[in-house]
Amino acid sequence: KQVFRELYVLTAAERQGGPASHRYDGHQLQPRQALALLGRRGWLASRESADASRVFHDHGLVAHVEFADGFLTPMEADLPTIGGVYFTRRGERLIQPLESIHPVVFSEAMRDLDLVVSIAHAGGVDPEATASTTEMRAALIRETARLLKLTNISQVGDHVLIDGTLGEYSIHLGSGTVHRRPGGAICIIPVGSQHRGRLFLPFADDDPKTAEIVSKTLLLARDREIKDPTILEQLRS
Repeated sequence: KQVFRELYVLTAAERQGGPASHRYDGHQLQPRQALALLGRRGWLASRESADASRVFHDHGLVAHVEFADGFLTPMEADLPTIGGVYFTRRGERLIQPLESIHPVVFSEAMRDLDLVVSIAHAGGVDPEATASTTEMRAALIRETARLLKLTNISQVGDHVLIDGTLGEYSIHLGSGTVHRRPGGAICIIPVGSQHRGRLFLPFADDDPKTAEIVSKTLLLARDREIKDPTILEQLRS
């Protein structure tokens, strides 16, 4: 398992974007499940806190993840939403540049958050409807692949599997997180609808997460056509 352990590397966008990583920004979580998962992974968090943290004793570093408007709002009216992820030295408050963080510490912190996002995701929908939502997304992707005659897309459980030219990928139908198989995570940050290009999905536009997942699937199914240097760097590394 250690040989095939997921690897999360710093992207060019994170190197240029300041001291915090924003790859998980906007993901909504089911609070009780997220707290349990974070606790099992060594993160300290409480229902009243606005962030969670994990100490990496061997490296003297602390990973922090912020939650917009706190982890739980009064009466649990709003779901906790992930904000920036940043690192400090143990016993200090000064945020350290991401490039100075030990690669193992960065990778393990992101691996923890990827797990939480994948399992405890809420995605802006009623948690009770999560199963039906992923089934709907899977059906939408199957029909889209059929219409576009894409034969390199399949589904296993809650993941879409893509056999691309540059590699094999999996996309979680709930959170939209992307992994290369085997191993590393791929950071693809969606662009808001106000910056939409020529690809328009009117049947999915009411649910931005569905549009994101379908778009990522189509992008990676035709990975040989990708021009974005930030994505290509990750696919070819």
